[in-house]
Order: sequence, then C-alpha cells, then structure tokens
Amino acid sequence: MKRIIEQYKRLRNLHQLKHTYDGKFAFVGIGNHSTNNLYPVLDYLHVHLKYICCKSESKLPLVKETWRGVQITTSLDEILADEEVTGVFISINPSAHFSNAKKVLKSRKALFIEKPPCSFLTELQQLMDLEQSFVVTGMQKRYAPATKILIKRLKKETLLTYNMRYLTGGYPEGNPLIDLFIHPLDYVCYIFGKAEIRSCEYIHSKNGESLLLTLKHESVTGILELSTAYSWQNANETLTVNTERGIYELNQMETLTFIPKQGQAFGIPLEKVMRKRALTETLFSRNNFVPTNVNNQIYTQGYFDEIKFFVEVAQRGSLFAPNSGFHSMYNTYILIDEINKCIKK
Repeated sequence: MKRIIEQYKRLRNLHQLKHTYDGKFAFVGIGNHSTNNLYPVLDYLHVHLKYICCKSESKLPLVKETWRGVQITTSLDEILADEEVTGVFISINPSAHFSNAKKVLKSRKALFIEKPPCSFLTELQQLMDLEQSFVVTGMQKRYAPATKILIKRLKKETLLTYNMRYLTGGYPEGNPLIDLFIHPLDYVCYIFGKAEIRSCEYIHSKNGESLLLTLKHESVTGILELSTAYSWQNANETLTVNTERGIYELNQMETLTFIPKQGQAFGIPLEKVMRKRALTETLFSRNNFVPTNVNNQIYTQGYFDEIKFFVEVAQRGSLFAPNSGFHSMYNTYILIDEINKCIKK
C-alpha cells in the first residue's frame, strides 16, 4: 500500500511539472493585485510570459531583477507588434483599461482585461464593436467553484427572492460603483439575468457611500445593500437565495449551504408543529487545514480557473466564448448606467 501511495504522489507531481503551454503571453501591469492574485497563477500553470510591460521607470530595475528571462518593456506597442505573442493580460489603473483594451483588440490578440474594463456603457459598446478576438473580463467570481455549484442547483429550483450584501470600508481612491460594486452587480446579472431597477436609494455620509436597490429579474426579485460605509477589517459579501424547496447561503465564495424547508400541511408550517431539527447541507466549503491548490483563496475566489480558461482558449485561437467577453457584461453596464442616473437625481 505504501508503494502504491508513493507512486501515485510521484505521478501526480510529474503531471504538474510536465503541464506547460506553448503560447507566449505578455502582462501589462505590476501592481499589488497582479502580484498577489494573478502572477502566482501564471507561475503555477507554467505560462510562458515573454513580456512584462511596466510604465513606472522607478520599478524597472526591480522588475528586471525579479523576472529574469522575461523581456521588460515600457511600450505596449512593442508587445503588440510581436507576432509570437498569443495573448495580453492588462491589470493597471482602471482609468487606463479602456484605451489599452482598444489597442489590444485592434491587434487581434487575445485579451484578458481586469475589472472594470471601462467606466461607461458607451465605452463598453465601443469595445463590443471591436471584439474580434477572444476576451476575458476580470469578473473572477463567475469562475469560482461555489458559483458553478450554485448555478447548477438553481436551474432545478423555483426562485422566490434573494438578498445580497456587499459591505466594505471607505474608498476615497476611486469610484465605488464601477471599481467595487461592479462585482455584486455583475454577479446577480450573471446568476439571474437582466435586471430592472424597482427602487434605488443612494446614501452619502462622511464614512462612505451606500446603495439600497430592489432589482426585478425575469424569474426572481432581489434586494441589495452595497456600501463603503462599513469596515475593511470586517468586509462582508453574502448572497441568500430563497426558493420553494429551501434557502441557499453563499458567504464570500468560501462556503455554500442549503437549508431545506419542512413544508406545510393545510397552510400550517410543519416546523411549528413537529419541531424537527433543521439540517444544513454543505455544498461547498474551503478546507483551511490542507494547503493545496483547491483550498487556496486564489482558487476559491475564481482567479485560478479564470486565468486557466483564458490561456487554454487563447492557445486554441478561439474568437468567442460565452460568458467571458464584453458582450457578457452588457446587462451589467446597463444596470450601472441606470444606477448612475439614480445617484445624480
């Protein structure tokens, strides 16, 4: 038995070491988000980075020392002129995403663009018109394992209502709506489809900004609280979906549970009569004890599968994949546009 276990571990290790990609890629950006969440995945997958583009002259010596063997440049045009480059990752200041995304699209190279890809619906429409190559937008929660399980389960359910809370601390360095709230807004559009605003209240305080929304989708109505007036130390993102059969609880992409309802008899809730113990079914939970790839937050938050998907499809030369490009964000930006109108009233 010991020999079988050792052989299995050896084969598993060899499989990971041999797993490489033939395509050559470039990365534009060297900020904290990229170095903490994106570059580690590229390294784990053995993705061949031919270029790193760094606009900061002061960072160049450190970047060259850290990524030896990679060509370091300050010019995106140099990267786009290289026919060997299969795809380009862009993760820089959000205000520069739109203009750089247009450049990559015109070169017809595959594009991975971090969120937000642009600031306005009109800009998204321009990107959609240029979308003639494979694109992945940086909405990584779409690729989270808990998301995949939730979508599969909800297809079999009769939806009633949902509520979502996305609560952080103050965000003075940017626009919370497009930089932060885009995540929960995109998530509910991705899960439930196009949304119409039934009510919208905007609250501005010295500590931050809050949005209270009621959204109507084709098959469900939901309530959202999106706020930067809470705390970063205790930041929270939760989704509760109420269905005919039971209640789904998703907590920060880390856990997904289902609590079945006990039903009624002659209009009387059985749980009031028969005091049965409520059973909670755990559909997904990150194992914090075993430090493997699938138990890493980079994996459970969706970054790993998102980048792996982009690299593999870009290598095949595919032009389009559902739920990945600018077209897949159209409903999200329509919603953001309507919220902007509400805020300005």
